[in-house]
Amino acid sequence: MSRVMLRDTGIVVIGRNEGERLRRSLSSARGRVRRVVYADSASSDHSPELARAMGAEVVELNMSIPANAARGRNAGFEFLMECEPDLTYCLFIDGDCELVDGFLETARGELERDRGCGIVCGRRRETRGEVSIYNRLVDSEWNTPLGLAEACGGDALVRVAAFRAAGGYNESMSCGEDPEFSYRVRRSGWTIRRLAVEMTRHDVALLHFGPWWKRHGRGGYAYAHGCALHWREPERYNLRTCLSIALYAILLPLATAVSSLFLGLHALWIALLYLRLGWNVAAGRRERGDSPRSSAVYALFVVVGKYSECWGAMRCLFDLALKRRSLVCEYKDDQHKAAA
Repeated sequence: MSRVMLRDTGIVVIGRNEGERLRRSLSSARGRVRRVVYADSASSDHSPELARAMGAEVVELNMSIPANAARGRNAGFEFLMECEPDLTYCLFIDGDCELVDGFLETARGELERDRGCGIVCGRRRETRGEVSIYNRLVDSEWNTPLGLAEACGGDALVRVAAFRAAGGYNESMSCGEDPEFSYRVRRSGWTIRRLAVEMTRHDVALLHFGPWWKRHGRGGYAYAHGCALHWREPERYNLRTCLSIALYAILLPLATAVSSLFLGLHALWIALLYLRLGWNVAAGRRERGDSPRSSAVYALFVVVGKYSECWGAMRCLFDLALKRRSLVCEYKDDQHKAAA
């Protein structure tokens, strides 16, 4: 099928050692916009050479400073704007994702229609959801509410003016940079919209409990870092989420242990609060169209994941207290990425 080239739009792809997935990602982007830029974070699998061979411009990050997704997106965006200063829109996409036909045109149409909208995103789908329960959980996670949204993920069409108004991505964040950037876009007066269309296909390649646990820990780190940056502001960014993590992973276990000294097994009534959390999460998933079984499984892992999120949040607090620059919170090694 022939592709319509959007002359007012550019694409920034970021990645590190994505292997064949990068080839598929760049192939899905080729011919759609005036210029495609690939920002590489010290890949050892010849990703920059592959990108150049596929017609993309390449920016290789200076590794004297630890690389992260925020640095990659900012560097790619600035290079893109140096080459094409009159662009109006920029599509950001992760190097392990493939762009779905039609999304770019639909998203651009929405931004053209609503001049107050700064970001448009769609549905990211997992290509191998049937391979493991963890892949299915992530696929459900991407099913976010439609309409006006509080945040987008790593794949999104961004208005250049909104990017500039927000100041770009926060390069101090090793994870959670997308919702934090979205928060500042909204604070700058722009809106974010989630469309009911497929946007990208992704392969998270989570086959075991360990990587899933690390991924949730990374989420806890991101929540805590974002909260530390903005909790004093009127929206109290991420504060409620961090309090929830503390409640279910620290306070309730302590309350149960202390109460059991005096009440014995009667102290287990406190565990009903975990059931309440799971019930509310499952109800929310059913409202988004998930089956009752999928909703129940998702809720179970949300409850279990509170402990991993707490571990990640504590790591973040230690890093902030020691004024230590956080490193990228990896949950998969490069061997798994290349094999995916």
